Amino acid sequence: MKKVLVTGGTGLVGFNIIQSLLKRGYQVKALVRDLDKGQRLLPSECQLVLGDICQLETLKPAMSGCDWVFHAAGYPEQWMKDDKLFQKVNVQGTANIIEAALEAKVERFIYTSTIDVFSGGKGLEFDESIIDPEPKGTLYERSKQDADQLVVSALKKSLPAIFLHPAGVFGPGPTDSPGMNDFFTKLKSKQVPMLLPGSLPLVYGPDVGEGHVLAAEQANIGERFILSDQHLSLVDLSRQVLNIINPTLKTPLVMPLFFAKIVSVFGEALANTINKAPLIPKGQLYFLQWQAIPHSKKARQQLAWKTTPFREALESTLEFLS
Repeated sequence: MKKVLVTGGTGLVGFNIIQSLLKRGYQVKALVRDLDKGQRLLPSECQLVLGDICQLETLKPAMSGCDWVFHAAGYPEQWMKDDKLFQKVNVQGTANIIEAALEAKVERFIYTSTIDVFSGGKGLEFDESIIDPEPKGTLYERSKQDADQLVVSALKKSLPAIFLHPAGVFGPGPTDSPGMNDFFTKLKSKQVPMLLPGSLPLVYGPDVGEGHVLAAEQANIGERFILSDQHLSLVDLSRQVLNIINPTLKTPLVMPLFFAKIVSVFGEALANTINKAPLIPKGQLYFLQWQAIPHSKKARQQLAWKTTPFREALESTLEFLS
């Protein structure tokens, strides 16, 4: 059975990749910066290897003997006080893992990109066919565009890369970073006074893990696969979540877009002063206004990728978070 290294294993995507690999009997090594955290969050069957994608010298020994690499590590946040971290982690970290993988001559390099690298119009479906040639509107998105292009360039150096593009991920897994799980928790505890305008695509974490492993097992080098299930407004999503929690709870009102933009601009200016994340990161609002609709026809047809019924996925997530 293949021996596999996973980066980002204590994040939501990497965690679910590890779960899917272990179910199939693969030998899994997880690169972690903190062994105690890794032991707390990851299954005991997973071998922990101390290392950091920002430290090239730690990657080569970690990758020794591995057949496949799943590179899921990165900063998914839409705001960081130190903007340089997006480039340091998402771009230079990817460059480091590429260099180590080329030297190790791995058989497969599975890269977790993002749907943000594609072109898509408001209210229109898009697929894997067109990479957006223009820089996106946030530092996070631009860092992922840069990292994606590094992997593309490495294909010419014989890096056996396959690209996965998840939508907004939710579900069981580590909960110490912001994201949809955090939104569900706050919604449940009535900490969401108003909803932001806009919509977003979503996908269940365990399904994302399955999609990565199916791609590793079946896809051709250089292929891309979008992993997305439902595209919902925050209003519709909140209604579904609250209907599960307590059907009598009212869905919060929607904040007007102009007011959300004002709060976002002033909030980020204040956040840089007090070193605390803004109430509405500009990147988050930007993403909610994109409203392009990714579809996963290719993954469903070519990989036989399946998604968990959405209500079942929400119920499982809320139970995990309770």
